[in-house]
Amino acid sequence: MTSMPVDPPVPVVPFKNCPIATSLGVLGRKWSLLIIRDIGWKRADRFNGLLRTIPGLTPRMLALRLNELEDADMIRKVEEHHSPKLVRWALTKKGEDIMPVLMRLVAFGSQWFPERVFEDAQPRTLAEIYPQSVATHPWFTGEPD
Repeated sequence: MTSMPVDPPVPVVPFKNCPIATSLGVLGRKWSLLIIRDIGWKRADRFNGLLRTIPGLTPRMLALRLNELEDADMIRKVEEHHSPKLVRWALTKKGEDIMPVLMRLVAFGSQWFPERVFEDAQPRTLAEIYPQSVATHPWFTGEPD
């Protein structure tokens, strides 16, 4: 069964620059979305933890990307003044706003690349992966908290 082509929506406000290209200026850099993913999903929030959760990422590149993401106001440094000083990273409001986009990538990858995503290679929907959250969590609904 083939679907009918859908015409794209037409903006009523002219763009100075393409919003997708503008967003990818920061988010499209290698490792950036994986760093945001791991901070947002609370997999890691410290420098060495991020290095462990993202294979292939070097300390130099992580430091560079963390600085770029902080400059773009996607993440913020949270310093705890213990001995030794503890530095964690957290998402800002702008960083939180990208999480529904990442969730759409989870949906896309789970449907179209199941052989790479799942052990059993079976495609799944977000409702099958996250049955408790899909109706109410803001990352699924796109609605603010």
